[in-house]
Amino acid sequence: MTTPTTLLRALYEGDTPGAHRFRYALLVFDVATLAFVTVTAFLPLSPWIVACDLTLGVFILLDFAARLVVSRAPLREFRHLSTWADLVAVASFLAPLVVEGVGFLRILRTLRLLRTYHLLERLRQDSTVFRRNEDAILAATNLVVFVFIMTGIVYATQHGSNPAIQTPVDALYFTVTSLTTTGYGDITLPGATGRLLSVFVMICGVTLFFRLAQVVFRPYKVRFPCTACGLQRHEPDAVHCKACGHLLNIPDEGAY
Repeated sequence: MTTPTTLLRALYEGDTPGAHRFRYALLVFDVATLAFVTVTAFLPLSPWIVACDLTLGVFILLDFAARLVVSRAPLREFRHLSTWADLVAVASFLAPLVVEGVGFLRILRTLRLLRTYHLLERLRQDSTVFRRNEDAILAATNLVVFVFIMTGIVYATQHGSNPAIQTPVDALYFTVTSLTTTGYGDITLPGATGRLLSVFVMICGVTLFFRLAQVVFRPYKVRFPCTACGLQRHEPDAVHCKACGHLLNIPDEGAY
């Protein structure tokens, strides 16, 4: 007899077409959640936003509970950043009274985007665009998540005490100008805590933007581990590993 746990495990970890569609549906849900959070962060709090928050919070909580149920070691899940990100997302969605203060922290939900092994493998199989630009897509995702997390922290810590940070747009504007080290100076974070936060944003911004640019403009290479030395990246038409000279057999998609 099929148990609920077996059914959930088949959906979250199975290799059937139905399981693939289910995990793609979860990805669409995450992207839709991201879009909702981004748009509503710039709108005044209203009853329909609160209702959507509560609905999304319940769905995220159910998904979180299902992942714990199918896990062979539920307690080990709490060692992963994505698990705590989901807990923060659930808490922020189910706390509509403080949604203005922690609304941007709901973006932590997106830390799970493209992070499961099965989904990554499926995207590599199904999408040529993803295969060729995987590193750039993941880097861009990390950058977007970081921008909104830092915006949420800036807004949560400065709203109400800093007259220059009146809306999430102000917090986003300050975050982006700090990340890019543009620093127009029209919005600043006063006090020792504000200055330390500004320094942290700028340092992380320089690192992340440099890394993103490096990934985006790096010459295209394919991922194919060399069986002799383990080198992962090779030229698309490589016949031998450039590190050890071992014969490669990189599959291609034929002539265009």
